[in-house]
Amino acid sequence: MNNIKNRPVDFLAASFLIIFSILLGLNQVMVKLVNEGMHPVFQVALRSTFAIFPILIYCYILKKKIIINNGSLIPGIIAGILFAIEFIFLFTALDYSTVTRVSLIFYTMPVWLTLAAHFLIENDKLNLNKVLGLIIALAGLFLAVYEPTAGYDTSQFYGDAYSLLASLCWATIAIMLKTTRLSNATPETQLLYQLVVSGIILLPLSMQLNDYVRNIDLDLILIFSFQVIVIMCMGFIGWLWIMSRYSASSTSSFAFLTPIFGVLFGWLIMDDPINEQIYLSLFFTCLGIYLINKRSSKLD
Repeated sequence: MNNIKNRPVDFLAASFLIIFSILLGLNQVMVKLVNEGMHPVFQVALRSTFAIFPILIYCYILKKKIIINNGSLIPGIIAGILFAIEFIFLFTALDYSTVTRVSLIFYTMPVWLTLAAHFLIENDKLNLNKVLGLIIALAGLFLAVYEPTAGYDTSQFYGDAYSLLASLCWATIAIMLKTTRLSNATPETQLLYQLVVSGIILLPLSMQLNDYVRNIDLDLILIFSFQVIVIMCMGFIGWLWIMSRYSASSTSSFAFLTPIFGVLFGWLIMDDPINEQIYLSLFFTCLGIYLINKRSSKLD
């Protein structure tokens, strides 16, 4: 049974994970578009609330037990609070900056996770590949945000800062999954902690905002519905299915395709500029992330 759950990624799994990465890249653009019709906090609240139901249906159909009396409740609540904060930062960043910049900065999460893991996780220390990867990925981040010929305005600063804070929240949740009793919970329960807690916090909070509903029209409703049903529900249920059968380390590496697709969709849909600097940034970031996740050789 363990071999079945940890088998290498095959063509079917790889195909789905690439499609899922495309959807996540598209999601960055959709979030920015929907921000025109509703406040980012309200959008996060609705997304978390709606996403609970397909996960519960998934657990019911596959008879997955949701157990919270195994010491995971308190860290699960904390993870849920961080999850809420993470997406407030991320969705707000898209109010201030381009999809390209937000995607590149947010998906540097493995950099911060690798640094934290060195000090907090016994069997996940830095090696030569990881150190080189960190340096190269950080160089890519610098290229993404550095504009020598243009003024660095307040809007860009807030967008970059919120993206980075969201990335740090994501890395903190990932560390908690490995270092606290949250690791006792199943992946479905871990996710439900985050969705339920963030929904409880954000839905009433967002309703207090003066502009929680902005200029909603039919197009934005359809875009949001596609985001929730196709990306969050169908996409995530498929991702859970893949995660339950294939190696976690192999499947998670496909997430680093997302910023590439995010940049592409930002250019195609939002007319975000792509120049040589962005190409170099993407190249260095992807190369750095590849090295961070590359298995060490026997000489390391």
